[in-house]
Amino acid sequence: MKRLLSYPRRIAAKLVGLAIALFARFITAVRADWQGIEPVNIQRVYYANHVSNADMPMIWSCLPPNIRRDVRPVAAADYWLKTRLRAFVGPEVFNCVLVDRRPEARAADHDPMQNILDALDEGSSLIIFPEGNRNMTDDPLLPFKAGLYNIGKARPDVDLVPTWIANVTEIMPKGEVIPLPLICTVTFGAPVKVEAGEDKDAFLARAAQALVALAPTDARL
Repeated sequence: MKRLLSYPRRIAAKLVGLAIALFARFITAVRADWQGIEPVNIQRVYYANHVSNADMPMIWSCLPPNIRRDVRPVAAADYWLKTRLRAFVGPEVFNCVLVDRRPEARAADHDPMQNILDALDEGSSLIIFPEGNRNMTDDPLLPFKAGLYNIGKARPDVDLVPTWIANVTEIMPKGEVIPLPLICTVTFGAPVKVEAGEDKDAFLARAAQALVALAPTDARL
């Protein structure tokens, strides 16, 4: 559920969000490449590769403003609530759907997927990273968690859009705070859906293949 903010905090959050979008465009010249879909404001789940803390801001920043205002990234509560600054930027600027990855921090009867489904039922689009953690290996992707499949099964009318972020590891190497001025491209591919009778492993393999197919050739090796 979207948080109700005071008017000054809403204004501050909007200004910070605009500053982040402008900064991303100025530093990285981030651009969107809509290969498989058109940039229209319909409900979607954008699922992306995850190699850097800059991944989410890059996708969010390159979306047209009329789409961006209805898109909520799914993010780890244990990360975004760790400091007061993150607790402002994550929940209030990006309007993240927060999911706590720590079983011990959740109520025994609480399913983290419910937060995601509630956001979809409220009409939001989402940004998710189905690998779960940042990929620090030489492989193009880590194995996908079950969440993408569960979303596709629970809400079959929502398009699942593969979204490849290129060049982010060079823009913000691990341990760096200031991004390097390089070009970043976010490529949006054709939507996928869970087919009738398709099991979890088959769907996740197909969804991962659709995502890797959007990568530059050298990133697929």
